[in-house]
Amino acid sequence: MDETYRVKPGHKIKLSDYDPEDITQFSGDKKDAKARLAELVQKLGELQEVLYAEHKHKILVVLQALDTGGKDGTIRAVFNGVNPQGVHVASFKVPTPEELDHDFLWRIHAQVPGKGDLVIYNRSHYEDVLVVRVHQLVPEDVWRKRYAEIRSFERMLAEEGTTILKFYLNISKDEQKKRLQERLDDPKKRWKFNPEDLKERALWDDYASAYQDAINETSTKWAPWYVIPANHNWYRNLVVASVIVQALEGLNLQYPEPAEALDKIVIP
Repeated sequence: MDETYRVKPGHKIKLSDYDPEDITQFSGDKKDAKARLAELVQKLGELQEVLYAEHKHKILVVLQALDTGGKDGTIRAVFNGVNPQGVHVASFKVPTPEELDHDFLWRIHAQVPGKGDLVIYNRSHYEDVLVVRVHQLVPEDVWRKRYAEIRSFERMLAEEGTTILKFYLNISKDEQKKRLQERLDDPKKRWKFNPEDLKERALWDDYASAYQDAINETSTKWAPWYVIPANHNWYRNLVVASVIVQALEGLNLQYPEPAEALDKIVIP
């Protein structure tokens, strides 16, 4: 799964070529998928423990999606087995006045992982080439130069030991309609419905173009994008978990050696 949905650096994609309904990389049924996800969640928990203990590597997971794309659901499903110590979810909403007084990466940089940490961005610095672009909050010459600034920022993080994994949770417009309707129909989900979501939905094509350009401009060797089919929650979770586990396994994490030999110590 690692390479199937990864956007190769320099390879220009069309999001329309990616099927949000795709489930081809898993041959079992939902029951099998649930069992496999449980295995991956357990493995991720084990790897995260070593990551924290080793205190060497840093992991940054970026989740981006259109409304109802499943960012929150992915976090709940994939990371429910990790130790909260060493794991942090950073959620980036509308910038505050203080944040707007600084450069667009100021609030982002403050939340990057330290050694041994795993940080999940629920939305991210990419809002400044997405929402800002679609709603024309700044001139084009401002947001367009941010692609290069983002590439440089992420390269600096990577060179400082950060493994960066960026996921675009790709849902269809019909699926979004279904999910918005479910929020209206379910009293337990109505709190999540915002009438402003309908205004954003009307800009679907504009957002699709903005996401496509952002992915094409910033999927690099050091910070790749993965376009994840997200119409089926079970498959979305399975793919994201698989990619993260593979990335952590590739780091050859090791528990640190004790400061001194412990075999002669006797607990009184």
